[in-house]
This record gives sequence, structure tokens and C-alpha cells, in this order.
Amino acid sequence: MLQDRIRDNLSEAQEVLSEFIQDPKSIASIENALQILIECINQGGAIYSCGNGGSFCDAMHFAEELTGKFRENRKSLRAMAISDASHLSCVANDFGYNHVFSRFLEGWAKPGDVLLGISTSGNSANVIEAVKTAKKLGMKSIGLLGKTGGDLKNLVDSAVIVKGHVWADRIQEVHIKIIHILIDGIEQGLK
Repeated sequence: MLQDRIRDNLSEAQEVLSEFIQDPKSIASIENALQILIECINQGGAIYSCGNGGSFCDAMHFAEELTGKFRENRKSLRAMAISDASHLSCVANDFGYNHVFSRFLEGWAKPGDVLLGISTSGNSANVIEAVKTAKKLGMKSIGLLGKTGGDLKNLVDSAVIVKGHVWADRIQEVHIKIIHILIDGIEQGLK
């Protein structure tokens, strides 16, 4: 019984990834996001990432692989997840949780930087506010999204959408694969 449940989970994960791979728009959307990220880094810009819950952890993982190392040794890249606990609690208390990411960008980001916003629903209010702020600051934005892409798909410069699945964990499993592809692509595109 337990082994059947384990197999069912693995099969379901395989199906979601397979559906994503088979959609030609998926590959093109990752390529588009990569072009934006590579251009940013090669022009001396910084990449900021944000999300909630598991996506918060994915945003931190993305940034640390860029500042640290992924597979090969290389220079540290300008990347930061918006994850400082004192900032988050201060802004949530004073302005509301919807502004925790956008206020950070107001203080740190500059034109030419890029925001990677991660949301399995595509409707996270604080990620939406961050994308709107990024646009005002002259930044480009990438959405790593799920389901239909939600409101974010029409707000970001590049949307990578893991479509259709109802469970956030299945979307996040593909998101982490995409994150690793983005990191690898950035490293390959360094000048």
C-alpha cells in the first residue's frame, strides 16, 4: 500500500514534467528568460528573486547558486533573494505583507536589473506588487509561474508557466528544474 502511494507520486511528477517538456512554448519561454538574465549579468546588473513558502526557498536557492557556485568554479554573480527577516517583518508590520518585496526593490534595485518572481498560482499579491515596482524602476521581470499563469503572466516581461496541475508541490518540482536550467544557462552565457 505504501509502495503504491510512492509509485503514484513519482508517476504523477513524471507526467507533469513530461507535459511541460512536450509543450514547445515551455522551451521557448525558458530561452527568453535566459536571454534576459544573461544580458543583465553581462551588463553588470543584479538579479533579485522572490516568492512565498516553497517558492521563497526556491528564490533563495536560485540566488545562492549564482553568488556561490553551481557546477563549476566561476566569479560570484550579483544575485540576491529578498529574504532578510528583519526587512520582511518591518515592512509587513508597517506597510502590509503585500509590500515586502516591492519596498526592498525600491531601496536596492536600479534600471537594468532583473526580478525573478516565483508564484505557483501566478496570483501572489506581494509578487505582483514587486513586478509593478520593477517596471517603474526600469527593471525587467521574469515570472516562474504555475497553473494558468494567473495575473502575473500578463505583467512580467517573460513568463515561464508550468500549466494545469492543481497541486503546488508538483509545480514546484518542475520549477526547481527550471531554476537549475536558468543557472546553467547563465553560466554558459557569461562573457
